[in-house]
Order: sequence, then structure tokens, then C-alpha cells
Amino acid sequence: MDLLTVSLGPRSYPIRFGHSLRVEVKAEVQTAQREGRTLALVTDRQVAAVQADLLRDMFGDVPRLVLDPGESTKSLEALGRVLDFMAEHRLDRGSILVAVGGGVIGDLAGFAAAVYLRGIAFWQVPTTLLAMVDSSVGGKTGINLKAGKNLVGSFHQPARVMVATEVLQTLPAREFAAGMAEVIKCGLLGDAPLFADLERAPVTVRSADLAMIIRRCCAAKARVVEADEFERAKEGGRALLNLGHTFGHAIEQVTAYRRYLHGEAVAIGLVAAAQLSAALGMIPDDDVSRIRAVIAAHGLPVALAAPLPWPELLAAMSRDKKVRAGKLRFVVLETIGRAVTRDDVDPELVAAAFASVGAERG
Repeated sequence: MDLLTVSLGPRSYPIRFGHSLRVEVKAEVQTAQREGRTLALVTDRQVAAVQADLLRDMFGDVPRLVLDPGESTKSLEALGRVLDFMAEHRLDRGSILVAVGGGVIGDLAGFAAAVYLRGIAFWQVPTTLLAMVDSSVGGKTGINLKAGKNLVGSFHQPARVMVATEVLQTLPAREFAAGMAEVIKCGLLGDAPLFADLERAPVTVRSADLAMIIRRCCAAKARVVEADEFERAKEGGRALLNLGHTFGHAIEQVTAYRRYLHGEAVAIGLVAAAQLSAALGMIPDDDVSRIRAVIAAHGLPVALAAPLPWPELLAAMSRDKKVRAGKLRFVVLETIGRAVTRDDVDPELVAAAFASVGAERG
């Protein structure tokens, strides 16, 4: 077992890494129960079915709420179900809510923990690559509204994150590829050697260095979160983690979260962000080609499967939570391995970037 600490003063917490953490997590559960703390667990139907043995070994008879999988579960309705479940099992301020699943379950359960009794502890046990390298770390929790993604939420750091890579062996290939979009993003943001490694050999679930790559991404995100926990930096900071996401979230919203997995939308968004960076004269066209090639090599889309109307995409971006003083901030690349935020981007360049990945021009 390996350990990484996210250092946030009184909100600091460990990320534990291992192939199998069944014994370690069971011990943590039993310790909490001996201390008189009530635990409850939230997961989805797919995880409950595929990881039934893991759930039993780690959590025994801890009460469990099983929700539908998919982005539509990040909703006010599902939030109400989780809160009612917590109240039904009489969780108190010393209790722990455990999120076992991908980013949807982690975001939803984390937000429920943040608002129940004005905040109780929660643990993250991510079961997808995307959740392991990104969403389980950093304390961003929330749900979607019809108006946009993650518009309701809270910064609420987990008390523990337990990354057991054995669960990835049962992850569908499409879900694994979706997680690689966030790994590629990590390389583009601040780890050029990682991006170069991804260029040399695509990462698969059988790659010998997969566990190291996951830890590397978690460490990189932890350092960003430590420097700008609440995303208040005027430039750069935690907002950089949104590389590709302004485009990606718009794609998800316009397609009603049904056509693309989050990582697939982010992958297309990374290509659009690279095109925008080139149009701003920040990176050469060759770098755009390199980025597109790495994304495609990992089984991810580099363009829309069908055109989407520019006016709808623009409207979705205008409701993005990163808008400040009416200006939408974009994360763009100065080079592969270094990014900056810009709020002075010509909308025509944004439209052109979207058109480059198959959107209709207005």
C-alpha cells in the first residue's frame, strides 16, 4: 500500500493506493464502528453487480443505497433520495457516508455529505479510472441542473480516498478510455514527460505502469488543490484543471448527457482547446496534431459524431460556472505541459475551434 497526503490543514486527508485494499478498508470500517460512528454507503447498480464481492469484503452489512448509473443521477431528485436514506439510517454528525463508484456517485454522495446536518464526513472509493485520477480528489461535489453541469455544489473534502486498482480489471473498455482523457489532460497541463510517455505507448488496463500513472495524476492534482482549494486565484490556479472542460461540458449539455461519456466529451474538448490555443498563436499546428493523435490512440473521439448547433453550444458555455463578470474563461496551452487561463478570447475563434471538431457554424 502507498500513501499520498492532500495537505489542507484541518481538512487534510490521505489517498491510499494499492492493488487490493479490501483488508485495509475493512479495518477502517471496523475502527469507525468501534468508535460508535454510523456508516452508510452509496453506489450504483453496475458497481453493486460487478463488485459485489468487494462491497461485501470491505463493508459487510453497512446499509447501502443503490442508484441508477449515469449522469442523470446527478440530480435534485437523486440528492433527495440520498438525504432521505441518510436520515432513515439516523446518520449523525459523527457518521460517515461512503461513495463507491465513479464520478457521478462521488459527486452526488459528496454533496449530500456536505449539506446533511450542515456537513458530515465522507469517504471516496473510486471504481473508474476517471474517478481515481480526477474526481475523487479535491473535494468538488455537486449535481447538475437543466441549465448546466455542476451548477449546484460545494467544496467538501473527503476524509479518505481509497484507490484499489483491481476494480479496473472489470471496467468496460469505453469507461477506461474515458478515464484516459483526464490522464492526457494531466500531461498537457503540467507533465510534459507524461504526455511524451503516452505518445510512445498507449496506456491500457494491463500496462505495468498504470498504478504509477494514477498516483502521478493524483499527486499533480493534489498540489494544484493545495495551492487554490476554493478556485479563487485570479489567474491560473485550480481553474487550469478545466482544460477541455468548457467545450466538453457544453457538448454534454447540448446532447442531454446521453451521447457521450464525460471523458469522451472532454477528449473532444481537449482537441478544441488545442485548436483555440493554436489560433491564438500560442502553440504550433504540429502540437495540435500530436494532441489529436494521442487522444485517438487511446480510443477516444477527436470530433463530434454528429454536428451540434453553434448557438446551443454558445448558450451552454454562457451558463458555465467559470463565467466571471460576464466573461467566459478558457484554459489554453502555452506549450504541451503548461497552460494558462484567458478571458479575452474572440468568440469567433471559439466558434472556429468548435467547428474544427464538427460543430455547425452559426
